[in-house]
Order: sequence, then structure tokens, then C-alpha cells
Amino acid sequence: MPASMSAHPALTLEEQAIYEWQMSVPGVGEEGQRKLKSASVLISRVGGLGGLVALELAAAGVGKLVLAHSGSLRASDLNRQLLQTHDHVGKPRMESIVRRLKELNPRCEIAGVAENVTEENAEQLVAQADIVVDAAPLFQERLALNAAAARAHKPMVECAMHTLEASVTTFVPGKSGCLACYVPEVPSSWTRQFPVFGAVSGTAACIGAVEVIKLITGIGEPLAGVLLSMNLSTMQFRRLKLPRRADCPVCAC
Repeated sequence: MPASMSAHPALTLEEQAIYEWQMSVPGVGEEGQRKLKSASVLISRVGGLGGLVALELAAAGVGKLVLAHSGSLRASDLNRQLLQTHDHVGKPRMESIVRRLKELNPRCEIAGVAENVTEENAEQLVAQADIVVDAAPLFQERLALNAAAARAHKPMVECAMHTLEASVTTFVPGKSGCLACYVPEVPSSWTRQFPVFGAVSGTAACIGAVEVIKLITGIGEPLAGVLLSMNLSTMQFRRLKLPRRADCPVCAC
């Protein structure tokens, strides 16, 4: 992200009051908050995982969120999709997503796109943001988003979970490989519906949101080339180095 403070919009008195506590985090300050205000983030799927990423980024003061998620709310979504409400079952998910985020942060610009990521729309969606967050359940979407982010030379935070396990990593062009380096094609056994607790999705989501905040403000050390693997049944956390394939058809081009 640009380092010059003059390149970022000033904070209003209201924003200074709202973000006072986080601006006291070492390395953030007013400059870091202004970077957050001027940043834009695309989130692919805004459900149990991506919805919490969006919530945390809106709370942190990110200026624009581009949200891609199609379909209407199902009763089975309510155990994890915390931007939804019981009375919204059967209605388009995006309506509730945008409304709930606006209730939290009316200053955040939100572009709700009632579509899932595909090879056809990925490039256009990625073009609207500085950073990409992948929280999709299907690898067809994940790989399409990864390819578009790599072509645009934009970092992508990858968040995933299954049962009581979760993982987060960050792909940074020029510093790490990409999703296709270690998942070159769609796994044949993967399906959209899988065992999930909302608390596990939320764990991965909060860590993913921190990764985005680090990329924007420049604080800390992103998980570039490192997969943070979490087994929440035993509370074991591991850092695994991810391969960077010299022959990767996506990021080595």
C-alpha cells in the first residue's frame, strides 16, 4: 500500500473517536487508519467465514468492501452466517449482508454483488479491490479467483475450514506462490456441503481479517508462503511452508 500519508483521506472527528483504541496499536496510528479508510477489499462468499471477515473489516474502518455471494438464505445457514437473521430465510442473502454491515459502519462503501465468483466474472470483480479474500466453499471458485488475483498482481488471503479444522494463508505476488501451486485442480471428492460449526468459521475469519489489516497498514508479518493450520479439537496450531512451483501455469507466467 502507498506509504505517503497525503495519498489517503483524512479522518473525521467521528472516525478519530471510533478508531481511537486501534490507532494506539504500535505501528498503526493515524496514518495506518487513513490507509484502512482508503483501502478496498473483495470478499468471495460472505457466509459463515467471509461474513465475519467483512464484519471485522467494516469494524476496523476499511473504506470499501466488494462482496460476492449469490442465492437466498436457507435455514441451515443460520448456525454460522452471523450477518443474517431468522426472519430473512428465503430472501436474497445480499440484502441482509449489506444492511447489517451498514448498521455497523455507515461510512463504509459496500458493493454487494449477488453472484458467486466464476471464470467469467473473476477478473471484473478483482479489478474493483486492492486485496482479495477467498472464503468460497467450492474450489472452482477458489481457483478462478486465485487466477484473476495473480493476473492482476494483487494479494489474496485464503481462508478455509472443515469440521474442527481451519487454515489461513496469504498469497503475495512476487513473494509467494499461489493456490494453484499446491491445489492445481479441483479435488474430485469435494462438495459444497460439509460439517461446520460457526465458531470454527469465525476463528479462520478473524485471522483472515488480521491478515488483511496487516497487508493494508504494513504492521506485522503476513503469512506469505506459510499456511497456518489449526486443529481446534486439540488446539494445535502449525505453520507449514507452502510450495512455490517454478512451473505453475498461474503465478509463474
